[in-house]
Amino acid sequence: MEIDITGARILYTFPIDVPFLGKFQLTETILISWLVMLIITGFCIWLTHDLKVENISKRQALAELIVEKANSFVVGNMGEKFRYMIPFVSALFATSVVSNLISLVGLRSPTADLSTEAAWAVVVFIMITAQKIKSSGFGGYLKGFTTPIPIMTPFNVLSELATPISMACRHFGNILSGVVINGLIYAALAVASSALFGLLPGVVGDVLSQIPFLDVGIPAILSVYFDWFSGIMQAFIFCMLTVMYIANAAEG
Repeated sequence: MEIDITGARILYTFPIDVPFLGKFQLTETILISWLVMLIITGFCIWLTHDLKVENISKRQALAELIVEKANSFVVGNMGEKFRYMIPFVSALFATSVVSNLISLVGLRSPTADLSTEAAWAVVVFIMITAQKIKSSGFGGYLKGFTTPIPIMTPFNVLSELATPISMACRHFGNILSGVVINGLIYAALAVASSALFGLLPGVVGDVLSQIPFLDVGIPAILSVYFDWFSGIMQAFIFCMLTVMYIANAAEG
């Protein structure tokens, strides 16, 4: 089994060289990311099918609730002029949540791969920079690196670059730590189960010690935090940082 530098399994290597990147590799992260996009697309199609003005269904009520919450989140934190950001922020949140929670069905979360969060952070960083240039002009943007005194320029540049790095690493670190901790819990419970049932005499003990009984139930309780709470919370934090950074950049 081949592993790339991000820890994701390499499923297939295409015999075509990509300029400056080498051979294109189909990794587990890419495959599951496409699955996440298909899930979100299918869910949106299902929610928005057969919409009505009166006597709406529970499905349509759920769709309207989601849209209302997305509108209030973006407009409430960024202002009315950023209403055009609602689709982007909604898509970012949905992708993050589904990617985080897909580990519940035994698949490796794409967000446990730093390249996923790094790509998101680069997109957000470009949008932040575009807002700063739009607000202050290109000259004003460059001049901002010299405030309050020119000698601070290197530190201001580092601070600017730290924004996408911190956003990516915060999200990645929390999701990966949950994956690692869950793996350690499963392994520890399997060892404990083997030791406990191994105390039984004879063939019964030999057979039961090979079955990880303790892996059933206990990890599910712990996943309420490591998968559900942490996964949704990290998606919320990433989106909140996105809207706040962009809104602050627009203020100049």
